[in-house]
Amino acid sequence: MPAKGKHRRPKSLRFTRSIAVAGTGGAALALPLMGATGAHAATPATAVTQHVEKAATAAAKAATTKTYAVKTGDYLSKIADEHNVSGGWKKIYSDNRSAIGGDPSLIHPGLKLSLGKKAASTGAAHAATHAATRATTSAAKTDQATPATDTAASNGASTSSGSGYTLPVQGSSVGTGYKVAGSMWSSGYHTGVDFVVPTGTTIKSIAAGTVVSAGWGGAYGNQVVIQHADGKYSQYAHMSSLSVSAGQTVTEGQQVGLSGATGNVTGPHLHFEIRTTPDYGSDVDPVAYLRSHGVAVG
Repeated sequence: MPAKGKHRRPKSLRFTRSIAVAGTGGAALALPLMGATGAHAATPATAVTQHVEKAATAAAKAATTKTYAVKTGDYLSKIADEHNVSGGWKKIYSDNRSAIGGDPSLIHPGLKLSLGKKAASTGAAHAATHAATRATTSAAKTDQATPATDTAASNGASTSSGSGYTLPVQGSSVGTGYKVAGSMWSSGYHTGVDFVVPTGTTIKSIAAGTVVSAGWGGAYGNQVVIQHADGKYSQYAHMSSLSVSAGQTVTEGQQVGLSGATGNVTGPHLHFEIRTTPDYGSDVDPVAYLRSHGVAVG
C-alpha cells in the first residue's frame, strides 16, 4: 500500500500540473482574442462616454443660477428676454411661484427672482443626449453607411399647418366669449373674445397683413389693428407694449406686442376681435373665423 501511494501521488501531481499548464496556455491563447474584441467593442462606448462627460460639464458651467431684483416697469416676459432665460417667463414663474404668488403679472420692485434655477441639470442632460446621439451615429457610420431619411422634411411639415393662420397667443384658453351680454360693454355685448394670459405674454399677428393702427385706443388701451388679404381686420387690445407701427407689414405669427391690462379692464388679458372694417361695431365671431382658417381654438 505505501508503494502504491507513492506511485499514485506523482501521477496526480503531474496530471494536475498538466491541467494547469493547459489551462494557462488556453487562457494565454484566449486572452489576446478577447482583448482585441473587447477593445473593438468598447471604442464607440468610450467615445460616447467622453462626449457625454464633456458636454455635461460644459453645460453645467454655462447654466448657472443668478438672482435678479425686480425694477419698476419690469414684467416677467421682459426679464426673460433681457436675460435670455430658456423657457421664457413661464420658466421664471415656475421657479419663483412661491415668491411671486398666484398671479404672475403682479411682481413688485425689489422682489428677488432666481434666473436659471434647475437649468444646469436640464441643460446638461440635453447636451449629453445630443453628444451621445452624435457619437453613436459616428460609430454606426464606421460599421456601415446608412441611407438618408426624410426626418427633416417630416419635422418641417409637422411644424406648420399650411393655413397661413395661427392663434394670437399660445397655450391659453378663451375666457369671456363672443357676444356675451353685459352692461359693462357700450354695445351691450362682448365684441370679441378674451384670452386669459398674464402681463408680458407675446401677442402675435394671426396672419400676414398690414398694420392700419397702433397706439392708444381709449377703453381698449394699447391696441393694434391689422388688415389681412381677405379684407378682414384683426384687433389686439389692452397690451402693455406695442412692437409694430401703422403702415408696417407683418407676417403670420410675428410679434405685435405684449399682453397687459391697459384701458378699461379688471385684469390682464388679450381682447381679440375680427372686424369687417377697422372700426368698432363691425365685429364678427373671431372663434368661427379662426376655425374657418384651420386654427383650433380651445
